[in-house]
Amino acid sequence: MANAHDTHHEGNHGSVKSYMIGFILSIILTAIPFGLAMSPSLPKNLTVLIIVAMAVIQVVVHLVYFLHMDRSKEQRSNVSTFLFTTLVIALLVGLSLWIMFSIHFEMMAK
Repeated sequence: MANAHDTHHEGNHGSVKSYMIGFILSIILTAIPFGLAMSPSLPKNLTVLIIVAMAVIQVVVHLVYFLHMDRSKEQRSNVSTFLFTTLVIALLVGLSLWIMFSIHFEMMAK
């Protein structure tokens, strides 16, 4: 009973180098949209497109460098759980918006 907590599971923990790479990439991917928003030199549509692209790239950087989700065998369950959760949230948000737009359209038609 005394040795019940002595078992250590080897996880896929990152090194200081990988955390620093992730941190620097996150700073860069945050600074670019901030700079675009503060100095509106590009057309609005292009600025929004770049900001959304940087956000998607930053999500991938966080998943890889901080949550250590990769294609390794140990991470398959975590990746599949994340993908299923993403699908459920996307369906929930997308279908809720569809319902709201349909209700709005029906209410405005009368």
